[in-house]
Amino acid sequence: MTDPTPRVRAVILDWAGTVVDHGSRAPMGAFVRAFASFGVAIAEADARGPMGMAKRDHISAVLRSPPVAAAWHASHGRAATEADIDAIFAIFEPMNVAAIADHADLIPGARDAVRALAARGIRIGSTTGYTRPIMATLLPLAAAAGYAPEVVVCAGDLAAGRPSPLMMWHAMAQLGVWPADRVVKVDDTPVGLAEGRAAGTWTVGVALTGNIAGLSAAALAGLAPSARAALRARAAAALAAADLVIDSIAELPAAIAAIDQRLQAGSSPGG
Repeated sequence: MTDPTPRVRAVILDWAGTVVDHGSRAPMGAFVRAFASFGVAIAEADARGPMGMAKRDHISAVLRSPPVAAAWHASHGRAATEADIDAIFAIFEPMNVAAIADHADLIPGARDAVRALAARGIRIGSTTGYTRPIMATLLPLAAAAGYAPEVVVCAGDLAAGRPSPLMMWHAMAQLGVWPADRVVKVDDTPVGLAEGRAAGTWTVGVALTGNIAGLSAAALAGLAPSARAALRARAAAALAAADLVIDSIAELPAAIAAIDQRLQAGSSPGG
């Protein structure tokens, strides 16, 4: 039977930069410190480039970038190996865990936005590039602040992480929600949006609170209007594959209402 009033049934949210950790600063700093432990200085842009991927995959991607590959070779006299990736990851993960407590605050408006969606009967799930050990620290802090999604799918839970659709499909299966065009993926990174697109869902990009902008709430608020507009334009361009781009999760209820209207008009994700 055709749904007489098609509407969004579930929202699957990313974590850092989308719901918590304004500017996605915890993982960025941990990547910089982890590489420094191996005698390789990487720039913030290098650390942020593959953000959203499973963290071991992220380290591999950073090592493949020409400047970091050259710096590694200069420091170690050879190209990085799979064993090196494992060694960096072994240092990185506890560093990221240690950084969580300082970067676990909910992004302004997150709690109210999620509650507004739940009040509409929308199910709330999540996927993340974080591992289970990292999330073991973050989950209780987020819950104490009022955010506890029904489903949390972590990097390493499945055979492949982003941009594959496996984490999204797993979250949808656990929520018992289908078809895919009744689901919205919300993320601050291109690879996280690609995960939603691969799964067949709608996608909403978050421009100003996430990895691309890379600023704390205070730093963002201190920008001149022209600088904020330029930053927003740069982030929106990077997230242009999304069906909608919003500044922050505070605007998500309105974005979901707009997607509901598109569904009722017969539109499909990516259309």
